[in-house]
Amino acid sequence: MPDLASPAFWISVLQIIAIDILLGGDNAVVIALACRKLPLTQRNQGIFWGVFGAIALRILLIYFALQLLAIPYLKIIGGLLLFWIGVKLIIPEHEDAHSDVQGSTTLIGAIRTIIVADAVMSVDNVIAVAGAAHGSIVLVVFGIAVSVPIVVWGSKLVLALMDRFPLVITGGGALLGWIGGGMLVTDPGLPESWRQWVAHATYAASALGALLVVFAGKWLASRQHAAQVAVETTAGAIDGHGERR
Repeated sequence: MPDLASPAFWISVLQIIAIDILLGGDNAVVIALACRKLPLTQRNQGIFWGVFGAIALRILLIYFALQLLAIPYLKIIGGLLLFWIGVKLIIPEHEDAHSDVQGSTTLIGAIRTIIVADAVMSVDNVIAVAGAAHGSIVLVVFGIAVSVPIVVWGSKLVLALMDRFPLVITGGGALLGWIGGGMLVTDPGLPESWRQWVAHATYAASALGALLVVFAGKWLASRQHAAQVAVETTAGAIDGHGERR
């Protein structure tokens, strides 16, 4: 059992809550889309049972992820994946990312859509939470129990804060890089002689991971923005002067 009086426990809990909020906003959108065609009397039931099933499945997936991270070299793979997830979080997404989510006219259909979509979309969430939990399923359950209600019922507020304060997104990407960097140097496959120095290297690796994710994310975002501006400029020139010959 984890030590509830330990600051490390509560730091990990806060990390899991932050991960669920930052990476769970899309899941809240999916829930709304899946239930939009239900009668008003069934929408709350669809949301409740869909979220219940999605949470149960996610905890099960994270449990298995925790077991896998004990296998040599898988923590290194997980850390590298977290770097990429953090970079993607910083890069703006297209607005039509959820256009393929179909609403259902039946309660069972909506619940199934929520569970399946959440499982597909939560791969990044599962990896990130497993990395932050340090092998404790108690941390996972506690963190998800606190954060999921915030994501589901406060998703509009959370998304509005992210839009208004881009620094929140950057901080989320840095958090994922921090966790990923720590995972890299704590992999059980590292030589025993190296692992004796892990306690001194973890913070340095975590800090480097956070800086790497923020730098890469900002650089790719600026390139994406420049490419979009170039396309819009070209399209405007064509509209203004007629079709090219």
